[in-house]
Amino acid sequence: MPARLLFMDKLQLYHIIRQGFTSQGFKTELRTISNAESRMSFDELALTWDNDPGKAERAAVFAREINTIINPDGKLDAIEFGCGTGLLSFSLKDSFRTITLADSSKGMIDVLKAKITNSGITHFRPIQADLFDVQPDIVPADVIYTLLTLHHIHDVDGAFARFNALLKPHGTLCIADLVTEDGSFHGTDSGFDGHQGFSRDALNVVAVSKGFITLHYYECYTIEKKVGDQKKQFPLFLMVFRKPA
Repeated sequence: MPARLLFMDKLQLYHIIRQGFTSQGFKTELRTISNAESRMSFDELALTWDNDPGKAERAAVFAREINTIINPDGKLDAIEFGCGTGLLSFSLKDSFRTITLADSSKGMIDVLKAKITNSGITHFRPIQADLFDVQPDIVPADVIYTLLTLHHIHDVDGAFARFNALLKPHGTLCIADLVTEDGSFHGTDSGFDGHQGFSRDALNVVAVSKGFITLHYYECYTIEKKVGDQKKQFPLFLMVFRKPA
């Protein structure tokens, strides 16, 4: 498969991708992550989250890819779900007219608000909100993007339905996350109980079932972590979808 699938006719690209995908979705035995436990751990991590230079590096890589694919040119409105301390959106601050940054962790949002104040940015709107809130205080946007967030969400089908509802017609959804892995990314002692990454096939099936057209898939970054006594590499993908009119 070519490294990039860009700028092709959307209908042609859709059929090419569909031909290579299975009809199977996510298996029902995937376990759910405890929202309370997840929020607590991210609240605790928020104050030191930006100390890891690798996080800023990968945010910059995915920001560059998003800019290349979408070319927002400061004319579009965006939403980032699972924004954390806003590293990805800060890398995209000159690319969008407005950015709503949503996260369920109060600790992350508190750190984000301080960063926004210190930077003098006026077109960021931080909000503590869950994707599945009945009526989140979020206005539909032209673009939604997430980075290493989806694998924490048990209800992937529901997430794509919410993304669809919060995108304007012809809107673009960018998902950056882990390629399917063996569970060692989070390890056995972390309390993590989410998804062990995603295959392109399964994610495409879910997206298409929720009304999206798949435009692009590209593995564009690798996280290297020490697992036991060895270093292990975990590739990350960027997958881009379009909401039809």
